[in-house]
Amino acid sequence: MVVAGVDPPHGATVREQMASLARDDRLRRFLLREPRGSVATHANLIVPATRDDCDAGFIIMEPTEYPLMSGSNTMCVATVLLERGLVQMSEPETTLRLEAPAGVVEVCARCRDGRVESVELTNVPSHAELLDAALDVDGLGVVTIDVAFGGMWYAIADAAALGFAIEPTEARALCEVGERIRVAAKEQLDERVSIVEIAEPWRGVGTVTRNAVVIAPGRLDRSATGTGLSARMATLHARGLMRVGDSMTHASPIGSTFDGRIVAEAEHGIVPAIRGSAWITGISELFVDDDDPFPEGYLLSDTWPGGDTQ
Repeated sequence: MVVAGVDPPHGATVREQMASLARDDRLRRFLLREPRGSVATHANLIVPATRDDCDAGFIIMEPTEYPLMSGSNTMCVATVLLERGLVQMSEPETTLRLEAPAGVVEVCARCRDGRVESVELTNVPSHAELLDAALDVDGLGVVTIDVAFGGMWYAIADAAALGFAIEPTEARALCEVGERIRVAAKEQLDERVSIVEIAEPWRGVGTVTRNAVVIAPGRLDRSATGTGLSARMATLHARGLMRVGDSMTHASPIGSTFDGRIVAEAEHGIVPAIRGSAWITGISELFVDDDDPFPEGYLLSDTWPGGDTQ
């Protein structure tokens, strides 16, 4: 979370500011590349909201893109804003509105003794685009895929059909398969797909289902992934398996969980709400020496797949 030292980028809205930041891209490279970052790191630039009805804005930076929305990043932003006193905390609950590039996100944080215990966000409307689409994947043959939007565009594959139990020991194999699916889905189904969810068969309303989200350039999300849970609920709603008021829980490969529920129906899908928790793990200052030969950091393919091209 970048809370100071960087001026807001140019733009009349947070989405325009995101586009401005992407055109320059030095800040993302500085934060996420070695030696300051890693392929498993995300970053958020907290900026003043451009709307009078919002408490703050934020721009999400991931290893290869600037997502319009992210559930886990929203939880982290809300936790930092409240625990660091950038937005006033009220106990037992604080409600706030955040301006993400995708639009306004409503947040309700459960707070006690100056700490944020959990954050529930009302996500942007989510919908299924394709159900049970056939996808020819290199080395795998024909795979059945759903394509859905949950704040990011997902290709969702069945873990059991691919032989996965969604365990930490499968992380490398999950990433390799996920990247193959992502590339194929962008080429054959929808060019907007930028992320892959490999999910257990659904276990029913109110239950826990494991899932693995693979993010380009081929690494596993450590969180249960709010946009992924939103996209999954959108596909289940489209199939008639979930209705307004129904809930489910997603578990990541490391066992972390997010709770999701369908708040309302939208014009083409659902309005999902996602609850999870975030913790501040450190406070640091980052800087560049004038003599540093790598002011934007560097990538090597031993830790960053495709490190010579990102």
